[in-house]
Amino acid sequence: MEKLWSPWRSEYIDSFKTGETQIECIFCEAAGKEIDDLDNLLVRKSKLTFTLLNLYPYNNGHLMIVPYRHIGELSDLDDEESAELMQEIKLAQRALIDTLKPQGFNIGANIGRSSGAGIEDHFHFHIVPRWNGDTNFMPVIGEVKVISQDLKDTKINLMKAYKG
Repeated sequence: MEKLWSPWRSEYIDSFKTGETQIECIFCEAAGKEIDDLDNLLVRKSKLTFTLLNLYPYNNGHLMIVPYRHIGELSDLDDEESAELMQEIKLAQRALIDTLKPQGFNIGANIGRSSGAGIEDHFHFHIVPRWNGDTNFMPVIGEVKVISQDLKDTKINLMKAYKG
């Protein structure tokens, strides 16, 4: 069985557990940023949700779609938020196909700490582009993942794809 995991995220996630990170919620903070600012990872803002690149991606182009409302459970979404989230997932998948040409996707949400949620208090979906052979010895032996494109370049390309 192949596994998709990211040991390099542990220090980052642990900083939230220990209170070392001074940000109340990284998603709430990100929601207040401007898309055109290349110093953040936002690629799209909608009425009820926003889309951003993952700072610690499983793969190049790893996006997260997040409701503006700070909620921790899928069941807390209202009908309008649920509908927009699904629409944004479809748009994100299309933008990634146009930009990076992946051969597949992992799309889902980790709800609760035991499921692997790094940020468990603010519900979000992950859209992870996948390619045949995209896992190799580097994460296992070197505890490092090789991402072949700079996040800013990926952001710029995805913003263009969203605009059509």
